[in-house]
Amino acid sequence: MPAKKSRSKTPAPAVPLYQIKITLTGSGPSIWRRLVVRKDLPLDLLSDVIQIAMGWEGCHLHQFITGTTRATRVFYGVADPDFGPVDEDILDERDYTLAQLAPAAKRKFRYEYDFGDGWEHEVVVEKTLPPDPAFKYSVCLAGENACPPEDCGGIGGFCRLLEALADPEDPEHEEMQGWVEADWNPAAFDCARVNADLKRFKA
Repeated sequence: MPAKKSRSKTPAPAVPLYQIKITLTGSGPSIWRRLVVRKDLPLDLLSDVIQIAMGWEGCHLHQFITGTTRATRVFYGVADPDFGPVDEDILDERDYTLAQLAPAAKRKFRYEYDFGDGWEHEVVVEKTLPPDPAFKYSVCLAGENACPPEDCGGIGGFCRLLEALADPEDPEHEEMQGWVEADWNPAAFDCARVNADLKRFKA
């Protein structure tokens, strides 16, 4: 889970909220989460919220992507600690907010985690909600299915993992068991646990 970042003790002013749905592209059964977040949430904090909600460990690089063609595509990311500043073709995500990527309901963009495995997520703003003075931090409303294990080879590797785990006679069954904890269940999702983690993170 992403490390907790420092926060000001001054409460943030009430702003409109977004209900968003995050879906892991190519997953089947679909792995998704529905959350309510602040419309003005900075992208670096949104990344942490996505990783907490999905179940990623936060040990790989990530980027946000808008646009559907080469001419319109824009990338937002962070510096690679091994290679220095953000690439000139990638905008610094700390300078942008969720509302700037998706200024209205039904707008969508992509979030990629781990450039090696290439986990792509579709993020859709389902609707805009009015300001709520009682809203303090992001909340997960619902979700389905467990996050894939880290470093299992992307969607293709994850599908192969599920196939081998489901068949004790599969020649890779025993090896694949080493990728997951003994009690790991691909159909499990604990919304209460996600919300406890989001509450501790306070974004």
